[in-house]
Amino acid sequence: MSQPAQSPDPATRLIAPTSRLGIAAGRLLNNLVSGLTRAGISLWGSRVLAVRGRKSGEWRTTPVNLLSHEGARYLVAPRGRTQWVRNLRVAGAGELRVGRRTETFRAVELPDADKPEVLREYLRRWKWEVGYFFEGIDADSPTGELLRIAPGFPVFRITTD
Repeated sequence: MSQPAQSPDPATRLIAPTSRLGIAAGRLLNNLVSGLTRAGISLWGSRVLAVRGRKSGEWRTTPVNLLSHEGARYLVAPRGRTQWVRNLRVAGAGELRVGRRTETFRAVELPDADKPEVLREYLRRWKWEVGYFFEGIDADSPTGELLRIAPGFPVFRITTD
């Protein structure tokens, strides 16, 4: 399988589907996970992330994997600088939803130096789902390799008020 098309600059890294089939499959999977999560069924830690749009101010939603690691919780963007990442950077807060439960949170983006162990744990848990986006890196990769790719993978620590 070839690697996904992406921006060469890690700071602006964004992996977008490259074919109609890829787009349709991605939407189908997102809709399935979102639908189950909205119904109150969390698959492997799934949540529906709701963030205000940075331009429109309207709520935007997308399914995400909520990672708990060493007493903290994180959101990782395996596809890079997606719309939800851009919106969360501006808003600084959002909601995580499962069924009728809504949790309001604040987000702080981690500096690259703090990402390796979070990325390692994220890959340990969800490599089967998102490994394709990690350019051959996995949970057993050396810390130096995780540091090398860290700029292309936004990570947010979330806290509740």
